[in-house]
Amino acid sequence: MYKYQHFLLAAGMAVLAARGAGPAAAEAPRPNVVLILTDDHGYGDVSMHGPTDVRTPHIDRLAAEGMLFTGVRANCTVCSPTRAAMLSGRNADRAGVPGVIRTHPENSWGYFDPALPTLADLLREAGYHTALVGKWHLGLDSPNTPNERGFDFFHGFLGDMMDSYWHHRRHGNNYLRRNREVIEAEGHATDVFTDWACDYVRGRAGQEQPFFLFLAYNAPHFPIEPPKEWLEKVRRRAPDMPERRARNVAFVEHLDHGVGRFMAALREAGLDENTLVVFTSDNGGSLPHAQNNDPWRDGKQSHYDGGLRVPFAVRWPAGVETGSRTDYAGLTFDVFPTFLELAGADLPRDLDAVSLVPLLRGEPLDDSRRELYFVRREGGTRYGGKAYHALIRGDWKLLQNDPYSPLELYNLKDDPQEQNNLFDSHGKVARELQAAMRRHIQRGGAVPWQPPGR
Repeated sequence: MYKYQHFLLAAGMAVLAARGAGPAAAEAPRPNVVLILTDDHGYGDVSMHGPTDVRTPHIDRLAAEGMLFTGVRANCTVCSPTRAAMLSGRNADRAGVPGVIRTHPENSWGYFDPALPTLADLLREAGYHTALVGKWHLGLDSPNTPNERGFDFFHGFLGDMMDSYWHHRRHGNNYLRRNREVIEAEGHATDVFTDWACDYVRGRAGQEQPFFLFLAYNAPHFPIEPPKEWLEKVRRRAPDMPERRARNVAFVEHLDHGVGRFMAALREAGLDENTLVVFTSDNGGSLPHAQNNDPWRDGKQSHYDGGLRVPFAVRWPAGVETGSRTDYAGLTFDVFPTFLELAGADLPRDLDAVSLVPLLRGEPLDDSRRELYFVRREGGTRYGGKAYHALIRGDWKLLQNDPYSPLELYNLKDDPQEQNNLFDSHGKVARELQAAMRRHIQRGGAVPWQPPGR
């Protein structure tokens, strides 16, 4: 707590000193925290990472006005496990969600542990108002609905995906809710979620209580349905672009516009200066849907880095240096202890996540011995209900991409595109990482991943 207060005071004094304010005015309140999470958003589908055919000026601006993280991976290569990890600070299987939670129980591979305190629970205990706008994807029923898992306010979609961004249904069912009330909405889901998020921050204007907003878009997850006018813009700009790619580019650019509208609402509400905003994705892009994960290999569902590397940027004018950058090899669930530390809350003792606050202060954070563990459980004939795993320690990565394939080993420093499998030639390293992976699997196995009575 005292460490946090010292940091905030120093950050506030630096900002105010730059504006000519004296030390007496330098005491800063706790920051609001916003997590913007997109869905299946590839590393190469933001222009802040370098030349690409997609234009994301508003997402880029978050990084330009704050800190760009180039080495962050999602906790899983699919949706629900990453979300469970981010809200619990634990590896996905330790949260009870090694696989996707789906509408049909016979094809659902996770059960969010009701005993775990969520990020929303702990921030609410620390005095924050907590809200979720957009996609939940961690349960359709009690006890795993947003209002039961720490969110004071929920305005969004309970399910895994929408069959159409215009009709907002899944398998013919309506999962749109305002808290517990079944609701209807008109318009493209990206616009709807943006409108609801803007309404929320306008409602927080002038209030002393800090807030946590989890803005979870379901774009650019398939079906790839950009509004017509956005697709026409891309076609005019790049008439030779293949149709599938043009649709995805338009889809992402429309999403970027929504991010820009939300940030404008934050500024207009007078909340811009002391609100920390994190932007990231739940996993890499889907190659069959023409999404781009360059320069990394493969995409969604794969433990190669194209399925795991995601955009990650942090903007906080009162506490993060403009234009800063780090290649720290973190995971998306590192937002859990980061937000709690900045809120002055106590951290649970058994977290797997690591606070990024030292990096935000401009201090080094050693990742050389950190173990990054990944798990995915899935059904169908390719996976058979089994799990497959990956583990990174330092420069080394051990992985499988389905439960029936041999393990592979890569040196990421020498071979970042994961082309040269060293499993047979580096047996000692492989055995060490296998032992570490087994320990993670044992820990995760202590948590049920199906609801009671199944």
